[in-house]
Amino acid sequence: MDQAELSTEQVLKRDIPWETYMTTKLISATGLQLLRRYDKKAESARAQLLDEDGPAYVHLFVTILRDIFKEETVEYVLALIYEMLSANPTRARLFHDESLAHEDTYEPFLRLLSKGNWFIQEKSCKIVAWIISARPKAGNGVIANGEASASKKPITTIDDVLNGLVEWLCAQLRQPSHPTRGAPVAISCLSTLLKEPVVRSSFVKADGVKLLVPLISPASTQQSIQLLYETCLCIWLLSYYEPAIEYLATSRTMQRLTEVVKSSTKEKVVRVVILAFRNLLPKGTFGAQMVDLGLPHIIHSLKTQAWSDEDLLDALNQLEEGLKDNIKKLSSFDKYKQEVLLGHLDWNPMHKEANFWRENVTSFEENDFQILRVLLTILDTSSDPRSLAVACYDLSQFIQYHAAGRVIVTDLKAKERVMKLMNHENAEVTKNALLCIQRLLLGAKYASFLQA
Repeated sequence: MDQAELSTEQVLKRDIPWETYMTTKLISATGLQLLRRYDKKAESARAQLLDEDGPAYVHLFVTILRDIFKEETVEYVLALIYEMLSANPTRARLFHDESLAHEDTYEPFLRLLSKGNWFIQEKSCKIVAWIISARPKAGNGVIANGEASASKKPITTIDDVLNGLVEWLCAQLRQPSHPTRGAPVAISCLSTLLKEPVVRSSFVKADGVKLLVPLISPASTQQSIQLLYETCLCIWLLSYYEPAIEYLATSRTMQRLTEVVKSSTKEKVVRVVILAFRNLLPKGTFGAQMVDLGLPHIIHSLKTQAWSDEDLLDALNQLEEGLKDNIKKLSSFDKYKQEVLLGHLDWNPMHKEANFWRENVTSFEENDFQILRVLLTILDTSSDPRSLAVACYDLSQFIQYHAAGRVIVTDLKAKERVMKLMNHENAEVTKNALLCIQRLLLGAKYASFLQA
């Protein structure tokens, strides 16, 4: 059978020749005795053994994974550990028992991430994620596991583990080992691990944040909804970490999250996105982005729905108030700039207000006429007639209100682009393209008249 399709249940049906391993001294007599009491026994009996002698079983399982390399046996022991932890994740604390202070409990799992088949990689990843999450914290919040200075052999430190695990998780998002399960397993682990500040740091340093963005898209199937939820959960956890926030601000994260929250009916998905928005609202330009993405209207619509989650209802109210404050603070040019940068123009009042153009026309000079250049890009690339019409109109307004408007627009080679739109099938586009050309040509005629 393909190991990628193996299940834990199938693996645990195997009979492993433990006695042979004892004969060859790969396990001890004590280890064999522990295995005979545990293996193939009822769950209640195994639970009792773990309650009574948990650290001894952890030591035994780690030792087998360290010393025995037969694939079937490695899979079997990983399945035993996975079964043990999935039944009760708090058992991961056993790996941090004081009696194991000099044991390198992480090393086998980290090694198996890169050397095993998919079943081995997946189980090693999930197990090590549980172990990391259960580790004790020192008083200063720093890791307290595995620094056994008295040990002759260097122990795998938590930094080694985190770097190795994050590297593997990012690799699964870039090029999955398994075509359908690689990315979901990686995201599932990250949604647990990113609760740890040290993991957030490691993930950002590995350039992992950009790998999440393509996975933020509306979902329909149960499997894809879970992947979307856990991806959004990762974004929420990263919204507490400044270096990650810098990347989120400059990517299409906000647009994608907005599309998700507009279309999703799953309360847990909406909740985690709204909580992320609430965290990001006071940071940098996120408030302006949210206003321009139409979030105030979306929030108003969401509030009319029957949600049961108190945290979601509170977050919606806080976000609504925060967005109202943000709208008050935004200058008219900030709002205009955000609209242009998003590339979707509409006939908002500022486009036709004379005061807006008189007060803000010099702001168009910022960043080497960035906003004018974006308007020209819209003329080149947009297929939306409304955006094309408004862009032509705004160029004509700039020509009219800026002292050197005609020269600047001509230097930017706007005339050729606008001329192409004179024959556009949409009447609104042709009307505003004509207006723009008239103002450009009027300037040229006026200049030649003066020279004469």
